[in-house]
Amino acid sequence: MPGIYDIVSLKSWFLKARHGGFSWKHTDIIVIESMTSVNTYFHFFRGKYTEIYHDIWKGADDMERMRVRTDLALEAKESFSGSDVEVHGVVVEEEYDKEQNIRLTRVRIESERGAREMGKPIGTYLTLEAPGMASPDEDYHREISEKLAEYLKELMGGQKNPSVLVVGLGNRDVTPDALGPKMVSNLLITRHLIREYGREAMGVGDCCEISGLAPGVMAQTGMETSEIIKGVVQETSPDLLIVIDALAARSTRRLCRTIQLTDTGIQPGSGVGNHRAALTKETLGIPVIAIGVPTVVEAAAIIYDAQGNCEQMPPHLNGMFVTPKNIDELIKQLSFTLSEALNMVFAHGER
Repeated sequence: MPGIYDIVSLKSWFLKARHGGFSWKHTDIIVIESMTSVNTYFHFFRGKYTEIYHDIWKGADDMERMRVRTDLALEAKESFSGSDVEVHGVVVEEEYDKEQNIRLTRVRIESERGAREMGKPIGTYLTLEAPGMASPDEDYHREISEKLAEYLKELMGGQKNPSVLVVGLGNRDVTPDALGPKMVSNLLITRHLIREYGREAMGVGDCCEISGLAPGVMAQTGMETSEIIKGVVQETSPDLLIVIDALAARSTRRLCRTIQLTDTGIQPGSGVGNHRAALTKETLGIPVIAIGVPTVVEAAAIIYDAQGNCEQMPPHLNGMFVTPKNIDELIKQLSFTLSEALNMVFAHGER
């Protein structure tokens, strides 16, 4: 089996092979566009190219096993860099605040084809990168909260005084996964106060109704997170759902230094291969904004960065995830940063 290097797309290779313009021994790599296209092309050419079929299929299996998981749309787009594969229907824009050292990348997936290529739903993904986010500088975290509040309002699309349900996903007892529940604990919850005493009781005329929920995980409740959230949404009828979750990154430099916001909702656990029911506008009936911070990275990514491939990776490291040694301090810090941004937008009338 040739090594995995860098060359042509699977479709291009097969088209050339079909017309006799390509031989297997001259090809060192195949870039797998998607497992769907793999099946399509393999079945089409299987009869004529039986000998290479098995080699290529084995290569596809190897690549799938070595595929490093990421929840970040920015990293999904970066995976195409250096190849000739053009990502149609995907628009990328960047902004950089030199003074605060904060970079914003907008990834807009505008077509079904772009969604298939990226492995992400159609929508807008805002990625805020701040290398100093891992430091305990409170003033700097305040600046990040202000930026985050600005980007959150952008995704809300001009909604005025919505009633908001904020859900903190994750397991409070597992530190890298505790970001969501801890963030909800820091929120200024106002729904009960406004319903009992009116908005004037908050001292801000346009304060939103904010309710919070930390549903835990299935091992703690015996219920899907989506089932719990659907029930709460049906009973309380919020205008907007905001979901906070810990994510998985491809790059170690983004651990606890990156925040992703998206208007597409979220599929809990997808970054670590534990797919649960999706939380989206289609499944819940209201707009869903997901905010996440990568707190873990797959061991395969560290090995790949160190030696350029995963061919020598010990099998017992497959599926292993790594987190910073001071993750407890970082989670506490980030939970305050995120909650402060939400409080700015919904509880303090700063819209």
